[in-house]
Amino acid sequence: MHHGTLLAAVDLGSNSFRLEIGRLEHGHIQRVEYRKETVRQGAGLDEQLNLSAQAMQRGWDCLARFAERLAGFAPAQVRAVATQTLREARNRDAFLQRGSEILGHPIEVVSGPEEARLIYQGVARLLPQSDERRLVVDIGGRSTELIVGQQYQAHAVASFPVGSVAWSWRYFADGAFTPQAFTAAEVAAKAVLDEAQESFCRGAWDVAYGSSGTVGAVGEILAAAGQPAGRIQRADLDWLQERLLRAQSADRVRLDGLKEDRRPVIGGGISVLRAVFDLLEIDEMRVAQGALRQGALYDLVDREQPETDLRAATVRALMLRFGVDGAQAERVRQVACALFSQLCPGDASPALRKLQWAAQLHEVGCRIAHSDYHRHGAYILDNTDAAGFAMPEMHRLALLVLGHRGKLKKIEAELGDAGTALPLLCLRLAVALCHARRDPDIQGLAIAQQGQRIVLSARAGWAAAFPQSAHLLREEVLAWQKTPWELALTVP
Repeated sequence: MHHGTLLAAVDLGSNSFRLEIGRLEHGHIQRVEYRKETVRQGAGLDEQLNLSAQAMQRGWDCLARFAERLAGFAPAQVRAVATQTLREARNRDAFLQRGSEILGHPIEVVSGPEEARLIYQGVARLLPQSDERRLVVDIGGRSTELIVGQQYQAHAVASFPVGSVAWSWRYFADGAFTPQAFTAAEVAAKAVLDEAQESFCRGAWDVAYGSSGTVGAVGEILAAAGQPAGRIQRADLDWLQERLLRAQSADRVRLDGLKEDRRPVIGGGISVLRAVFDLLEIDEMRVAQGALRQGALYDLVDREQPETDLRAATVRALMLRFGVDGAQAERVRQVACALFSQLCPGDASPALRKLQWAAQLHEVGCRIAHSDYHRHGAYILDNTDAAGFAMPEMHRLALLVLGHRGKLKKIEAELGDAGTALPLLCLRLAVALCHARRDPDIQGLAIAQQGQRIVLSARAGWAAAFPQSAHLLREEVLAWQKTPWELALTVP
């Protein structure tokens, strides 16, 4: 990614949607434009955790406005991430499919730990370099992320389902501020956050920072009241809660620095922030400038370089954790990628990279049991918090691992998409060719696409020299007969 490239991050939060555009300059990203719209999708979840039609429409309308600004941006220049509300929503696929079409770029739902990692990256990149151990707190609309890290490295990350929107609707639904409501909200927040005390205790960090959302709003109120800019102390939270109690309701609150879009959720946000201060024994918190969207921008830069792509390190860590046979994984990776490069010579590196990862992880389920190990592996990948990966990316890897052996009926719904079918075919062929767990002889092996027909051919005498491999390839021809794709074999 070259100097001067424009990059964009879209953050689909529970309270607000944000668009950040920056220019890459000598390894740093300089802000060019920032837009924020209050959408309150988090308030649009019903008791069955379905987004209302109105909440979805508010989101789509906002994305349409963002899309106009993003016209002309290449796919590698934009990352759109969705957080807690869309993690929870049972009908999220309907929103995401339409939303991605409107935006013109895919929207990725990230896990709580991945959201926390991106938040930390955003905060760390905008702070002066230091060896201090940092606690970062981000209180969003429906979740709160906690991170402890040093420099650019996050050492502990966690996400909890408690936030300003959720707590405001639960404990201040009628907008009334009472001592009883604040007490109940704070006690409930502490119950959710209680397990954070072990990893984020006072001895684990030197300086506490607050990112975005509630912390930013509190910082602005305090600064307008004449307090030191960018600092929040326990006494300040007591003062602020007393002001809310005096007002008695959200619509009667009159505080300089309190923005109108923050007024309906300030009660829930203050309750959660007070709970965090008490549980983690925070005396003072500094307001940080960075946030999730800046982390997503820097992640775009890192993803462009294989040596800085965190996902590659995550794959290696998973291989080590689940005792994957590294030599066999490397054999399968090399063969699968060689076939894919022949089959799709003009395909971009991201597709090839995902095939490499699937090949490296295809035996990740063997640690559980060899029988049905492909199913175990798919389950592991679908249910693992993997740093650097969005949830749809992990699901795509899980599909490739699930489909790399056995009948294809189990993933037949996915085979209409060439972006899944062709990498899967290359992976299955590679696994068959590497069946003896030694480097296969693939000299003269060629593969080509003719529409929906894939032709695999070998040199004369290859089948006689490797009868078991030839047999497995013929079995593969049969496996693809009931799919939209035809595999033809020319093996003299």
